[in-house]
Amino acid sequence: MPEITPEFLALGVTSYVVLLFSLSVHESAHAWMALQMGADTAAQAGRITLNPVAHIDPLGTLAIPLVQMLWGGIPLLAWARPTPVQPANFKPGWFRKGHLVVSAAGPVSNLVLALLFTAGFFAFCRLVANPLAPGQPGLHLLTTGIFMNVGLALFNLLPLPPLDGAWLASWGLPTRLAEKR
Repeated sequence: MPEITPEFLALGVTSYVVLLFSLSVHESAHAWMALQMGADTAAQAGRITLNPVAHIDPLGTLAIPLVQMLWGGIPLLAWARPTPVQPANFKPGWFRKGHLVVSAAGPVSNLVLALLFTAGFFAFCRLVANPLAPGQPGLHLLTTGIFMNVGLALFNLLPLPPLDGAWLASWGLPTRLAEKR
């Protein structure tokens, strides 16, 4: 277990804030896209929000990431509460396509966040006198945002249930096999 110093705690809290924000954007993107497809279950549950409280899973968003922070610094394994989606409410003819679009919205939102953090990183490097100096909290926030969001997107694309990639992988399968997902 590493020594708990103020710097260590600051890095851990920064990483955790980026994680909460990234998970909230991911789940909110699923909820928003489901609403666009005609399924309003997530919207009625208040899940189209960036407020992390609406997306917290006690184990995956609180316990495991906090333990990881205390033992290693950056939470590498975390998850939010799954977004409820009622595919039967999708617009007519959008049942299978709707699953695909709603599933893709989460990883795509993480890739968009990674691009925004990257733009912030380039702006930071242009505006700060010595941007790569050790102990720059802005540098840690931006690089954590980049790596965490790329990691979340790639992890969620794995074709394993309940990850988004399972729905995406089932898209190319014949209907009888895809339904066994």
